[in-house]
Amino acid sequence: MAESNKMKDMPVNKLMVQMGIPMILSMALQAVYNIVDSAFVGNMRVGSEAALNALTLVFPVQMFMVAVGIGTGVGTNALLARTLGQGNSKKAAKVAGNSLFLGVIIYVVCLLFGIFGVKAYISSQTVDAEVFQMGVSYLRICCVISFGIIFFSLFEKLLQATGRSLYSTIGQVVGAVVNIILDPIMIYGIGPCPEMGVKGAAYATVIGQVASAVLLFIFHIKLNKEFEHGAKYMKPDAGVIKEIYAIGLPAIIAQALMSIMVYVMNLILKFNPSAQTAYGLFYKVQQFVLFLAFGLRDAITPILAFAYGMRSKKRIKDGIKYGLIYTIALMILGIAITEIFPGAFATLFNAGQSRKYFIGAMRVISVSFLFAGINVAYQGIYQALDGGVESLVISLLRQLIIILPLAGIFAIFVRNGQMGVILIWWAFPITEIVSCFVGYVFLKKIRKNKVDGLS
Repeated sequence: MAESNKMKDMPVNKLMVQMGIPMILSMALQAVYNIVDSAFVGNMRVGSEAALNALTLVFPVQMFMVAVGIGTGVGTNALLARTLGQGNSKKAAKVAGNSLFLGVIIYVVCLLFGIFGVKAYISSQTVDAEVFQMGVSYLRICCVISFGIIFFSLFEKLLQATGRSLYSTIGQVVGAVVNIILDPIMIYGIGPCPEMGVKGAAYATVIGQVASAVLLFIFHIKLNKEFEHGAKYMKPDAGVIKEIYAIGLPAIIAQALMSIMVYVMNLILKFNPSAQTAYGLFYKVQQFVLFLAFGLRDAITPILAFAYGMRSKKRIKDGIKYGLIYTIALMILGIAITEIFPGAFATLFNAGQSRKYFIGAMRVISVSFLFAGINVAYQGIYQALDGGVESLVISLLRQLIIILPLAGIFAIFVRNGQMGVILIWWAFPITEIVSCFVGYVFLKKIRKNKVDGLS
């Protein structure tokens, strides 16, 4: 029970660093999957521009699969941590088992989409035959073999809920290394492996994900001893599933809104394929920076949820304070890197005709990282303290209600030739600043209603 004792007794600032660093590395490595694919694909001998555009178009579906897996895992994480904080190991076993049952259902849905829905999805965003064919090939492979990313997401959260975030990072590192090694071999055709181009990038990605999932499954069985394991705990329990999604559904919607936002932005930018590709490339860099905040959020949530189960006002307040301080520090670092080295990132992707649009996007949108990171931290705090509605509202503001109408209005001026594409990029900082203000109001409300009255 040493890990649970750590969650209970270790000073919160130290605990957040100890748990947060592995989670931050884990999330950063998750973002590496997409960056590595784009970097290798952008340097293909033939068709690199079309391939980069294809990866931009398929990215929202990849994000959606991750959204459902991680969102379910977030609900499991918070509920499992709270249940262990209450000392209820029997219910904890049901929580873990039901999360794996849900993983099977999620995979079946992804498999069916991979077989029947991919062509219609890609054709809605492009009329280029080469881009269409590449996009269909890549996305179909990712959907049919999606069980790797789904179960990795679940096992990662099960380990994090018990304070074993280091092991989830080890699994993520293994998957990333496998992906990085296989990418050039399968894309370019090195050694006995034939040259597969975009299909090679897809196979390298899913093989890395499966490797991570298998390793984390082993860690989960061998290390999570606070509760029992077994197929009998996978029997669906409506009450447990309802509790998981009471916390996790807002997280799923929050992550899924990212997919919707990218998809609609692709439609808004459809009039300029180079700008469309540039946005897709920048989003992967942005995701890398914001995933640092997501990783820290995944430390904030179980720490606060455990403290909330203990009814410890001091540990909750410390968790909120240090979570926000560390998030701000990470985002300042991210802004510095992206503002100083936009040309280096453009060269990494071999952005070609999209280069100027890519650099313009990075210069403007990077300003929003500070406010975006704080919004992510707010959502982790809300989820831990049963503030699912507040978390959902912030996600809706950031990724739907403000950003898309604003970008759409700016795009009208672009098409009329009165402004440059850069005007569309300014929709992002404006959105994050407004959402951050609303998030602060929600935080004060939650502290007053759910924290201040605790003993």
